[in-house]
Parts: sequence; C-alpha cells; structure tokens
Amino acid sequence: MITVWVAAVSLLLAVLPTPAAANAGYTKTVGNVLIYLGIIPAEIVRGLHSSGHTERTMHGGTPKGSDEYHVTIALFDAKTGERISRADVRARVAEIGMYGEEKELQPMEIAGTETFGNYFPMQGDGPFRIYVTIRLPGRSEAISTRFEHWHR
Repeated sequence: MITVWVAAVSLLLAVLPTPAAANAGYTKTVGNVLIYLGIIPAEIVRGLHSSGHTERTMHGGTPKGSDEYHVTIALFDAKTGERISRADVRARVAEIGMYGEEKELQPMEIAGTETFGNYFPMQGDGPFRIYVTIRLPGRSEAISTRFEHWHR
C-alpha cells in the first residue's frame, strides 16, 4: 500500500496536477511560474527502498525521526506548461509564530523529471508555513510565496 501511495505522489509531481489539486492550496502562480508543493513523511521514503537506493541517500540521507517530512517543489512555466528544471530553490518551514528552519531544496529526479526537495522537521499537526524562494537564470528578482500545511 505504501508503494502505491508513494508512486501516486511521484506521478502527481511529474505531471501537471488536476484543478482539484490546484484548489487544495498546494499550488501557486507567481511571476509566470506555476509552483507545486508536495509533502510526504520521511518514514515512507525510508520504508520504500533498499538501503542503497537513491531516494534513501538524497539530501544527506533519510532522517530517522518520526516528525520528519520530505518537502518537494515542482516548477512549470505558467504560459507554456513546460517544466522548469534550472533554478535555485530555498524553503523555510515553520510553525506559526516561529522562525523555523531554512534549507536549499536540492535538484532531484522523480519519475524522470526534475524537482527540488529536502527534509524538514514538522512536529505536531500544524499549521505549518512553508516559505519558498526561487531564483531563475536570467531573472534579477527572486520569486517568493508561502504555503500553509496541516498533517490531516
């Protein structure tokens, strides 16, 4: 069952999400860039693959804690729908009222396409604010947005 769920999440990030996903608050359009957010528990990544598999070693290895989550961002050109694979992406994950932790979202390949991700601690049910900053080649200004997430 876990394998099916992770495969579904991977495929969701590999293609343009449906309008229902867009309405769920996990997509934003900023500066002609479609930004899609995906979040899965690190324990799913830990349990999915053998110890030598790429997903187990990315971002310095899968965290062992139960309150660790893999935050993934997929980027698309809002006009053409083409995936954006060259970008510097950073995220800060925080409970409301706290600063949280900021990290680079590292380029990674999911379902044959490039996305950006890293692990973050998220204790409790939330809400959590996820601040995303994107720098694209050829653009002088960064693109910034914020998502809210609850573990439900």
